[in-house]
Amino acid sequence: MTILHLALAADWDAAVRAGEYRVSTLGRTLEQEGFIHASAGPAQLRGVAERFYAGVADPLVVLTIDEALLDCDVRFEVPPGADEAFPHIYGPLPARAVTSVAPFSL
Repeated sequence: MTILHLALAADWDAAVRAGEYRVSTLGRTLEQEGFIHASAGPAQLRGVAERFYAGVADPLVVLTIDEALLDCDVRFEVPPGADEAFPHIYGPLPARAVTSVAPFSL
């Protein structure tokens, strides 16, 4: 299964150099949040972008992640205040698990 993650392009560039990505969401790390937020498809991703990234001026990218290439659990959970489950990645995202990277804009 593939899942999606919205990232600052600069954060993804740093992750490629490091070999893994450790940003949970805008302004929060994996260590702070406990997992990396992701989306199950384009509609979920668009909702996340509109809700949390509307004021971001920095370039954004969409990471397409092959769940089979992750070395950690992915749990579909319903966040507080939401009515649908989102995939949460419970560990660092290896750069090799990202099968494509595309620019994103609202």
